[in-house]
Amino acid sequence: MIGFSIVIVLISFSGDSCGIQHISILNEIASYEKSLDPEFCEVIVEKIDVFNDMCEPQIEILDCG
Repeated sequence: MIGFSIVIVLISFSGDSCGIQHISILNEIASYEKSLDPEFCEVIVEKIDVFNDMCEPQIEILDCG
């Protein structure tokens, strides 16, 4: 898991591709589902909005309520 995270970080610094952003957001959603922190949810929703404007496939917006 740590090795996977290191690879993602290194790749994210080398470029800003949609695939990397998609993986990053999915990892953040998984972290949110464990913590259920509403402030963290709002941050993720903002990232999803930016991602959906720039990339395909669309990621469903989280319900932070």
